[in-house]
Amino acid sequence: MAERSETVGERVYRLRTQRGMTQRQVAAPSYTAAYVSTVEAGKVRPSQKALHHLAGRLGVDSRELLTGQPAHLATGLRLGLTGAQHTLATGDTAEAAREFTGLLAEAEGYELTEESAAAQLGLGECALESGDLAQAHTCFEAAERLLADAAPARRAPAVRGRAVAHLLAGELRYSCYLLENALDELNNSGHHDPDALLLLYTAAIAPYLDMGAHARAAHAAEQALSLAPSATDSARVAALHRSVARTLLAENRIAEADASLAKAAELYRTLRLRTELAHCHWMRGYVHAQSGDLEQAEREMRTAREMLAAKRATLYAEQVEVELADVVRRRGRTDEARELLRGVLATAGQERAAVHAGAAHRLLGLIAQEAGELEGAEEHYVSALSLLERAGAAGDLADVCRLLGDLLRRAGRTEAAMDAYRTGLGPRMTRGVTTLGPAPAEPPA
Repeated sequence: MAERSETVGERVYRLRTQRGMTQRQVAAPSYTAAYVSTVEAGKVRPSQKALHHLAGRLGVDSRELLTGQPAHLATGLRLGLTGAQHTLATGDTAEAAREFTGLLAEAEGYELTEESAAAQLGLGECALESGDLAQAHTCFEAAERLLADAAPARRAPAVRGRAVAHLLAGELRYSCYLLENALDELNNSGHHDPDALLLLYTAAIAPYLDMGAHARAAHAAEQALSLAPSATDSARVAALHRSVARTLLAENRIAEADASLAKAAELYRTLRLRTELAHCHWMRGYVHAQSGDLEQAEREMRTAREMLAAKRATLYAEQVEVELADVVRRRGRTDEARELLRGVLATAGQERAAVHAGAAHRLLGLIAQEAGELEGAEEHYVSALSLLERAGAAGDLADVCRLLGDLLRRAGRTEAAMDAYRTGLGPRMTRGVTTLGPAPAEPPA
Protein backbone atom coordinates (compact mmCIF):
# COMPACT_ATOMS: atom_id res chain seq x y z
CA MET A 1 0.00 0.00 0.00
CA ALA A 2 3.10 2.27 0.00
CA GLU A 3 2.33 3.38 -3.60
CA ARG A 4 -0.89 4.98 -2.54
CA SER A 5 0.90 7.71 -0.53
CA GLU A 6 3.38 8.57 -3.31
CA THR A 7 3.10 11.75 -5.31
CA VAL A 8 3.27 11.63 -9.08
CA GLY A 9 6.82 12.98 -8.92
CA GLU A 10 7.94 10.34 -6.46
CA ARG A 11 6.41 7.69 -8.66
CA VAL A 12 8.24 9.03 -11.75
CA TYR A 13 11.52 8.98 -9.81
CA ARG A 14 10.98 5.42 -8.51
CA LEU A 15 10.04 4.00 -11.91
CA ARG A 16 12.89 5.84 -13.65
CA THR A 17 15.56 4.60 -11.24
CA GLN A 18 14.12 1.06 -11.30
CA ARG A 19 14.62 1.06 -15.07
CA GLY A 20 18.11 2.63 -14.93
CA MET A 21 17.06 5.62 -17.01
CA THR A 22 18.36 9.19 -16.82
CA GLN A 23 16.13 12.24 -16.62
CA ARG A 24 17.24 13.16 -20.15
CA GLN A 25 16.17 9.75 -21.47
CA VAL A 26 12.75 10.07 -19.86
CA ALA A 27 12.32 13.63 -21.13
CA ALA A 28 13.36 13.07 -24.76
CA PRO A 29 12.28 14.06 -27.29
CA SER A 30 9.49 16.41 -26.16
CA TYR A 31 10.71 17.73 -22.79
CA THR A 32 13.94 18.63 -20.99
CA ALA A 33 15.76 16.89 -18.17
CA ALA A 34 15.16 20.02 -16.06
CA TYR A 35 11.39 19.61 -16.51
CA VAL A 36 11.56 15.99 -15.35
CA SER A 37 13.63 17.13 -12.37
CA THR A 38 10.96 19.68 -11.32
CA VAL A 39 8.23 17.00 -11.69
CA GLU A 40 10.19 14.55 -9.51
CA ALA A 41 10.76 17.26 -6.90
CA GLY A 42 7.01 17.96 -6.76
CA LYS A 43 7.44 21.56 -7.90
CA VAL A 44 5.13 21.12 -10.88
CA ARG A 45 2.25 18.78 -11.66
CA PRO A 46 2.48 17.38 -15.19
CA SER A 47 -0.28 18.20 -17.66
CA GLN A 48 -2.34 15.41 -19.20
CA LYS A 49 -0.14 15.53 -22.30
CA ALA A 50 3.05 15.40 -20.24
CA LEU A 51 1.64 12.59 -18.12
CA HIS A 52 1.00 10.48 -21.23
CA HIS A 53 4.52 11.17 -22.46
CA LEU A 54 6.19 10.24 -19.16
CA ALA A 55 4.06 7.11 -18.78
CA GLY A 56 4.95 6.01 -22.31
CA ARG A 57 8.67 6.49 -21.70
CA LEU A 58 8.48 4.61 -18.39
CA GLY A 59 6.41 1.78 -19.89
CA VAL A 60 3.31 2.13 -17.70
CA ASP A 61 -0.31 3.18 -18.13
CA SER A 62 -0.94 6.89 -17.52
CA ARG A 63 -3.56 6.02 -14.87
CA GLU A 64 -1.02 3.90 -13.01
CA LEU A 65 1.47 6.78 -13.12
CA LEU A 66 -1.15 9.22 -11.83
CA THR A 67 -2.75 7.05 -9.11
CA GLY A 68 -0.36 4.19 -8.42
CA GLN A 69 -3.02 1.68 -9.43
CA PRO A 70 -1.53 -1.22 -11.41
CA ALA A 71 -2.71 -1.52 -15.00
CA HIS A 72 -5.97 -3.45 -15.43
CA LEU A 73 -6.49 -3.47 -11.65
CA ALA A 74 -10.13 -2.36 -11.90
CA THR A 75 -10.85 -4.96 -14.60
CA GLY A 76 -9.27 -7.68 -12.48
CA LEU A 77 -11.32 -6.63 -9.47
CA ARG A 78 -14.53 -6.67 -11.48
CA LEU A 79 -13.69 -10.16 -12.68
CA GLY A 80 -13.14 -11.20 -9.06
CA LEU A 81 -16.46 -9.62 -8.05
CA THR A 82 -18.27 -11.58 -10.75
CA GLY A 83 -16.69 -14.76 -9.41
CA ALA A 84 -17.78 -13.92 -5.86
CA GLN A 85 -21.31 -13.25 -7.07
CA HIS A 86 -21.35 -16.65 -8.77
CA THR A 87 -20.14 -18.26 -5.53
CA LEU A 88 -22.96 -16.54 -3.64
CA ALA A 89 -25.54 -17.66 -6.20
CA THR A 90 -24.46 -21.26 -6.54
CA GLY A 91 -22.26 -22.17 -3.58
CA ASP A 92 -21.38 -21.35 0.00
CA THR A 93 -22.44 -18.00 1.46
CA ALA A 94 -19.52 -17.99 3.89
CA GLU A 95 -17.03 -18.57 1.06
CA ALA A 96 -18.64 -15.78 -0.99
CA ALA A 97 -18.32 -13.44 2.01
CA ARG A 98 -14.61 -14.25 2.28
CA GLU A 99 -14.15 -13.48 -1.42
CA PHE A 100 -16.03 -10.18 -1.19
CA THR A 101 -14.06 -9.19 1.94
CA GLY A 102 -10.73 -9.68 0.17
CA LEU A 103 -11.90 -7.78 -2.90
CA LEU A 104 -13.22 -4.93 -0.74
CA ALA A 105 -9.86 -4.55 1.00
CA GLU A 106 -8.08 -4.39 -2.36
CA ALA A 107 -10.57 -1.93 -3.86
CA GLU A 108 -10.42 0.34 -0.81
CA GLY A 109 -6.63 0.20 -0.85
CA TYR A 110 -6.61 1.76 -4.30
CA GLU A 111 -9.64 4.00 -3.64
CA LEU A 112 -11.75 2.38 -6.38
CA THR A 113 -15.24 3.64 -5.53
CA GLU A 114 -17.35 1.57 -7.94
CA GLU A 115 -15.60 -1.69 -7.09
CA SER A 116 -15.75 -0.95 -3.33
CA ALA A 117 -19.50 -0.35 -3.63
CA ALA A 118 -19.97 -3.62 -5.55
CA ALA A 119 -18.07 -5.53 -2.85
CA GLN A 120 -20.19 -3.92 -0.11
CA LEU A 121 -23.37 -4.93 -2.00
CA GLY A 122 -22.11 -8.49 -2.20
CA LEU A 123 -21.32 -8.58 1.51
CA GLY A 124 -24.79 -7.19 2.23
CA GLU A 125 -26.41 -10.00 0.23
CA CYS A 126 -24.29 -12.55 2.11
CA ALA A 127 -25.42 -11.04 5.41
CA LEU A 128 -29.08 -11.21 4.33
CA GLU A 129 -28.75 -14.89 3.52
CA SER A 130 -27.02 -15.70 6.81
CA GLY A 131 -29.59 -13.67 8.78
CA ASP A 132 -27.18 -11.01 10.09
CA LEU A 133 -29.47 -8.04 9.47
CA ALA A 134 -27.27 -5.54 11.36
CA GLN A 135 -24.32 -6.39 9.11
CA ALA A 136 -26.58 -6.22 6.05
CA HIS A 137 -27.68 -2.70 7.01
CA THR A 138 -24.05 -1.62 7.49
CA CYS A 139 -22.95 -2.96 4.10
CA PHE A 140 -25.86 -1.60 2.07
CA GLU A 141 -25.57 1.82 3.71
CA ALA A 142 -21.83 1.86 2.95
CA ALA A 143 -22.55 1.01 -0.69
CA GLU A 144 -25.14 3.79 -0.91
CA ARG A 145 -22.69 6.32 0.56
CA LEU A 146 -20.04 5.32 -1.98
CA LEU A 147 -22.57 5.83 -4.79
CA ALA A 148 -24.00 9.07 -3.39
CA ASP A 149 -23.00 11.05 -6.50
CA ALA A 150 -24.06 8.34 -8.95
CA ALA A 151 -27.31 8.25 -10.93
CA PRO A 152 -30.41 6.92 -9.12
CA ALA A 153 -30.32 3.71 -11.17
CA ARG A 154 -26.82 2.93 -9.88
CA ARG A 155 -28.00 3.31 -6.27
CA ALA A 156 -31.09 1.11 -6.77
CA PRO A 157 -29.45 -2.20 -5.67
CA ALA A 158 -28.23 -0.64 -2.41
CA VAL A 159 -31.67 0.85 -1.67
CA ARG A 160 -33.33 -2.46 -2.46
CA GLY A 161 -30.91 -4.23 -0.08
CA ARG A 162 -31.69 -1.81 2.74
CA ALA A 163 -35.43 -2.21 2.12
CA VAL A 164 -35.22 -6.02 2.23
CA ALA A 165 -33.22 -5.88 5.47
CA HIS A 166 -35.89 -3.65 7.05
CA LEU A 167 -38.62 -5.95 5.72
CA LEU A 168 -36.97 -9.02 7.28
CA ALA A 169 -36.59 -7.10 10.54
CA GLY A 170 -40.36 -6.50 10.53
CA GLU A 171 -40.10 -2.77 9.70
CA LEU A 172 -42.58 -2.88 6.83
CA ARG A 173 -43.51 0.78 6.64
CA TYR A 174 -39.90 1.92 6.42
CA SER A 175 -39.18 -0.72 3.77
CA CYS A 176 -42.02 0.74 1.66
CA TYR A 177 -40.79 4.27 2.35
CA LEU A 178 -37.28 3.53 1.06
CA LEU A 179 -38.55 1.83 -2.09
CA GLU A 180 -41.16 4.47 -2.89
CA ASN A 181 -38.66 7.32 -2.45
CA ALA A 182 -36.23 5.54 -4.77
CA LEU A 183 -38.98 4.95 -7.34
CA ASP A 184 -40.00 8.60 -7.18
CA GLU A 185 -36.43 9.75 -7.71
CA LEU A 186 -35.88 7.34 -10.58
CA ASN A 187 -39.17 8.03 -12.34
CA ASN A 188 -38.91 11.80 -11.93
CA SER A 189 -35.33 11.87 -13.19
CA GLY A 190 -36.54 11.15 -16.73
CA HIS A 191 -34.01 8.33 -17.17
CA HIS A 192 -35.90 5.16 -17.99
CA ASP A 193 -33.78 2.29 -16.62
CA PRO A 194 -35.83 -0.93 -16.90
CA ASP A 195 -33.47 -3.05 -14.77
CA ALA A 196 -33.45 -0.60 -11.86
CA LEU A 197 -37.21 -0.05 -11.99
CA LEU A 198 -37.83 -3.80 -12.19
CA LEU A 199 -35.61 -4.34 -9.15
CA LEU A 200 -37.45 -1.74 -7.06
CA TYR A 201 -41.02 -2.61 -8.11
CA THR A 202 -40.36 -6.31 -7.50
CA ALA A 203 -38.95 -5.59 -4.04
CA ALA A 204 -42.02 -3.51 -3.13
CA ILE A 205 -44.48 -6.38 -3.66
CA ALA A 206 -43.58 -8.29 -0.47
CA PRO A 207 -43.89 -5.43 2.07
CA TYR A 208 -47.11 -4.24 0.43
CA LEU A 209 -48.64 -7.70 0.75
CA ASP A 210 -47.45 -8.14 4.34
CA MET A 211 -49.09 -4.81 5.22
CA GLY A 212 -52.33 -5.84 3.54
CA ALA A 213 -51.93 -3.19 0.80
CA HIS A 214 -53.05 -5.54 -1.96
CA ALA A 215 -53.96 -2.78 -4.42
CA ARG A 216 -50.48 -1.30 -4.27
CA ALA A 217 -48.91 -4.76 -4.50
CA ALA A 218 -50.96 -5.49 -7.61
CA HIS A 219 -50.00 -2.15 -9.15
CA ALA A 220 -46.29 -2.78 -8.44
CA ALA A 221 -46.62 -6.22 -10.05
CA GLU A 222 -48.29 -4.70 -13.13
CA GLN A 223 -45.53 -2.11 -13.50
CA ALA A 224 -42.87 -4.80 -13.11
CA LEU A 225 -44.50 -7.05 -15.70
CA SER A 226 -44.65 -4.17 -18.17
CA LEU A 227 -40.90 -3.61 -17.65
CA ALA A 228 -39.88 -7.26 -18.00
CA PRO A 229 -39.60 -7.30 -21.83
CA SER A 230 -37.20 -4.32 -21.69
CA ALA A 231 -35.05 -5.67 -18.87
CA THR A 232 -31.63 -7.11 -19.65
CA ASP A 233 -31.09 -8.97 -16.37
CA SER A 234 -32.61 -12.49 -16.48
CA ALA A 235 -32.18 -12.91 -12.72
CA ARG A 236 -34.40 -9.89 -12.09
CA VAL A 237 -37.02 -11.17 -14.53
CA ALA A 238 -37.06 -14.45 -12.63
CA ALA A 239 -37.41 -12.57 -9.33
CA LEU A 240 -40.32 -10.68 -10.87
CA HIS A 241 -42.18 -13.90 -11.75
CA ARG A 242 -41.67 -15.13 -8.18
CA SER A 243 -42.97 -11.91 -6.64
CA VAL A 244 -45.90 -11.60 -9.05
CA ALA A 245 -46.97 -15.07 -7.91
CA ARG A 246 -47.51 -13.63 -4.43
CA THR A 247 -49.87 -11.01 -5.82
CA LEU A 248 -51.78 -13.63 -7.80
CA LEU A 249 -52.10 -15.73 -4.66
CA ALA A 250 -53.56 -12.78 -2.77
CA GLU A 251 -56.23 -12.62 -5.49
CA ASN A 252 -56.75 -16.42 -5.25
CA ARG A 253 -55.56 -16.91 -8.84
CA ILE A 254 -53.86 -20.21 -8.01
CA ALA A 255 -53.23 -21.60 -11.50
CA GLU A 256 -51.71 -18.33 -12.75
CA ALA A 257 -49.51 -18.11 -9.66
CA ASP A 258 -48.23 -21.62 -10.21
CA ALA A 259 -47.48 -20.84 -13.87
CA SER A 260 -45.57 -17.71 -12.89
CA LEU A 261 -43.51 -19.67 -10.38
CA ALA A 262 -42.75 -22.34 -12.97
CA LYS A 263 -41.33 -19.65 -15.29
CA ALA A 264 -39.17 -18.28 -12.47
CA ALA A 265 -37.92 -21.74 -11.55
CA GLU A 266 -36.89 -22.47 -15.14
CA LEU A 267 -34.96 -19.21 -15.35
CA TYR A 268 -33.24 -19.90 -12.06
CA ARG A 269 -32.28 -23.40 -13.13
CA THR A 270 -30.64 -21.85 -16.18
CA LEU A 271 -28.89 -19.24 -14.06
CA ARG A 272 -28.09 -21.76 -11.29
CA LEU A 273 -29.17 -19.34 -8.56
CA ARG A 274 -29.90 -21.83 -5.82
CA THR A 275 -31.25 -19.42 -3.22
CA GLU A 276 -33.77 -17.93 -5.61
CA LEU A 277 -34.68 -21.39 -6.92
CA ALA A 278 -35.28 -22.45 -3.31
CA HIS A 279 -37.66 -19.50 -2.96
CA CYS A 280 -39.57 -20.79 -5.96
CA HIS A 281 -39.95 -24.21 -4.36
CA TRP A 282 -41.10 -22.45 -1.20
CA MET A 283 -43.73 -20.41 -3.00
CA ARG A 284 -44.88 -23.40 -5.06
CA GLY A 285 -45.35 -25.24 -1.80
CA TYR A 286 -47.49 -22.36 -0.59
CA VAL A 287 -49.56 -22.53 -3.80
CA HIS A 288 -50.18 -26.25 -3.26
CA ALA A 289 -51.10 -25.61 0.38
CA GLN A 290 -53.64 -22.99 -0.70
CA SER A 291 -55.24 -25.42 -3.16
CA GLY A 292 -55.35 -28.21 -0.55
CA ASP A 293 -52.61 -30.46 -1.96
CA LEU A 294 -50.78 -30.79 1.35
CA GLU A 295 -48.59 -33.72 0.34
CA GLN A 296 -47.12 -31.84 -2.61
CA ALA A 297 -46.88 -28.67 -0.52
CA GLU A 298 -44.80 -30.47 2.10
CA ARG A 299 -42.53 -31.95 -0.57
CA GLU A 300 -41.85 -28.54 -2.15
CA MET A 301 -41.23 -26.83 1.20
CA ARG A 302 -38.85 -29.53 2.40
CA THR A 303 -36.92 -29.17 -0.86
CA ALA A 304 -36.70 -25.40 -0.30
CA ARG A 305 -35.62 -25.86 3.30
CA GLU A 306 -32.84 -28.32 2.36
CA MET A 307 -31.55 -26.05 -0.41
CA LEU A 308 -31.45 -23.02 1.87
CA ALA A 309 -29.86 -24.94 4.72
CA ALA A 310 -27.17 -26.22 2.33
CA LYS A 311 -26.37 -22.62 1.43
CA ARG A 312 -26.46 -21.61 5.11
CA ALA A 313 -29.21 -19.12 4.30
CA THR A 314 -30.34 -19.27 7.91
CA LEU A 315 -33.00 -16.59 7.99
CA TYR A 316 -34.78 -17.74 4.85
CA ALA A 317 -34.64 -21.37 6.05
CA GLU A 318 -36.36 -20.34 9.30
CA GLN A 319 -39.11 -18.62 7.35
CA VAL A 320 -39.74 -21.75 5.29
CA GLU A 321 -39.96 -23.78 8.50
CA VAL A 322 -42.92 -21.68 9.66
CA GLU A 323 -44.79 -22.42 6.42
CA LEU A 324 -43.78 -26.09 6.60
CA ALA A 325 -45.01 -26.34 10.19
CA ASP A 326 -48.44 -25.09 9.09
CA VAL A 327 -48.63 -27.79 6.41
CA VAL A 328 -47.48 -30.47 8.86
CA ARG A 329 -50.10 -29.29 11.38
CA ARG A 330 -52.83 -29.47 8.76
CA ARG A 331 -51.73 -33.01 7.97
CA GLY A 332 -52.36 -33.96 11.62
CA ARG A 333 -48.75 -34.18 12.88
CA THR A 334 -49.09 -31.53 15.57
CA ASP A 335 -46.13 -32.65 17.69
CA GLU A 336 -43.78 -32.35 14.72
CA ALA A 337 -45.23 -28.93 13.86
CA ARG A 338 -44.78 -27.76 17.46
CA GLU A 339 -41.10 -28.79 17.43
CA LEU A 340 -40.46 -26.97 14.16
CA LEU A 341 -42.03 -23.77 15.49
CA ARG A 342 -40.19 -23.93 18.80
CA GLY A 343 -36.95 -24.28 16.86
CA VAL A 344 -37.77 -21.16 14.86
CA LEU A 345 -38.54 -19.13 18.00
CA ALA A 346 -35.38 -20.38 19.71
CA THR A 347 -33.18 -18.90 16.96
CA ALA A 348 -35.23 -15.85 15.89
CA GLY A 349 -33.99 -12.72 17.64
CA GLN A 350 -36.00 -9.70 18.73
CA GLU A 351 -34.45 -7.59 15.97
CA ARG A 352 -35.30 -9.81 13.03
CA ALA A 353 -38.09 -11.85 11.45
CA ALA A 354 -40.88 -10.27 13.51
CA VAL A 355 -43.54 -11.24 10.95
CA HIS A 356 -42.48 -14.87 10.84
CA ALA A 357 -41.94 -15.09 14.60
CA GLY A 358 -45.47 -13.72 14.96
CA ALA A 359 -46.69 -16.38 12.53
CA ALA A 360 -44.94 -19.06 14.61
CA HIS A 361 -46.70 -17.87 17.78
CA ARG A 362 -50.03 -17.80 15.91
CA LEU A 363 -49.61 -21.43 14.83
CA LEU A 364 -48.53 -22.51 18.31
CA GLY A 365 -51.66 -20.79 19.62
CA LEU A 366 -53.83 -22.74 17.18
CA ILE A 367 -52.16 -26.01 18.18
CA ALA A 368 -52.66 -25.23 21.87
CA GLN A 369 -56.29 -24.22 21.31
CA GLU A 370 -57.02 -27.41 19.35
CA ALA A 371 -55.51 -29.39 22.24
CA GLY A 372 -57.72 -27.58 24.77
CA GLU A 373 -54.79 -25.66 26.28
CA LEU A 374 -56.60 -22.32 26.31
CA GLU A 375 -54.22 -20.45 28.62
CA GLY A 376 -51.25 -21.42 26.46
CA ALA A 377 -53.15 -20.45 23.32
CA GLU A 378 -53.88 -17.01 24.74
CA GLU A 379 -50.21 -16.46 25.60
CA HIS A 380 -49.12 -17.32 22.08
CA TYR A 381 -51.79 -15.12 20.47
CA VAL A 382 -50.75 -12.17 22.66
CA SER A 383 -47.09 -12.69 21.72
CA ALA A 384 -48.03 -12.83 18.04
CA LEU A 385 -50.15 -9.67 18.39
CA SER A 386 -47.24 -7.76 19.94
CA LEU A 387 -44.80 -8.79 17.18
CA LEU A 388 -47.18 -8.15 14.29
CA GLU A 389 -48.43 -4.83 15.67
CA ARG A 390 -44.84 -3.58 15.93
CA ALA A 391 -44.10 -4.78 12.38
CA GLY A 392 -47.23 -3.20 10.92
CA ALA A 393 -48.36 -6.45 9.26
CA ALA A 394 -52.01 -5.41 9.09
CA GLY A 395 -53.44 -8.56 7.49
CA ASP A 396 -51.73 -11.02 9.83
CA LEU A 397 -52.47 -8.78 12.82
CA ALA A 398 -56.20 -8.73 12.01
CA ASP A 399 -56.25 -12.53 11.81
CA VAL A 400 -54.49 -12.99 15.16
CA CYS A 401 -56.77 -10.43 16.81
CA ARG A 402 -59.79 -12.32 15.48
CA LEU A 403 -58.46 -15.61 16.91
CA LEU A 404 -57.67 -14.00 20.26
CA GLY A 405 -60.99 -12.15 20.37
CA ASP A 406 -62.95 -15.35 19.62
CA LEU A 407 -61.03 -17.21 22.32
CA LEU A 408 -61.72 -14.52 24.93
CA ARG A 409 -65.38 -14.21 23.93
CA ARG A 410 -65.95 -17.95 24.37
CA ALA A 411 -64.37 -17.65 27.83
CA GLY A 412 -66.91 -14.96 28.74
CA ARG A 413 -64.35 -12.13 28.76
CA THR A 414 -66.35 -9.83 26.51
CA GLU A 415 -64.53 -6.55 27.19
CA ALA A 416 -61.11 -8.11 26.57
CA ALA A 417 -62.45 -9.67 23.38
CA MET A 418 -63.70 -6.29 22.17
CA ASP A 419 -60.27 -4.78 22.82
CA ALA A 420 -58.66 -7.51 20.73
CA TYR A 421 -61.09 -6.95 17.86
CA ARG A 422 -60.49 -3.16 17.99
CA THR A 423 -56.72 -3.72 17.84
CA GLY A 424 -57.14 -5.78 14.68
CA LEU A 425 -59.41 -3.20 13.09
CA GLY A 426 -57.19 -0.24 14.01
CA PRO A 427 -54.69 -0.41 11.13
CA ARG A 428 -57.52 -0.91 8.62
CA MET A 429 -59.23 2.27 9.80
CA THR A 430 -56.13 4.49 9.90
CA ARG A 431 -55.36 6.64 6.87
CA GLY A 432 -51.91 6.38 5.34
CA VAL A 433 -50.86 3.12 6.96
CA THR A 434 -49.35 1.61 3.84
CA THR A 435 -46.67 4.25 3.23
CA LEU A 436 -45.30 7.47 4.64
CA GLY A 437 -46.55 9.39 1.62
CA PRO A 438 -48.51 9.23 -1.64
CA ALA A 439 -48.08 6.43 -4.14
CA PRO A 440 -44.78 6.62 -6.07
CA ALA A 441 -44.63 8.42 -9.39
CA GLU A 442 -45.35 6.51 -12.59
CA PRO A 443 -42.42 5.59 -14.88
CA PRO A 444 -41.90 7.99 -17.80
CA ALA A 445 -43.80 7.02 -20.92
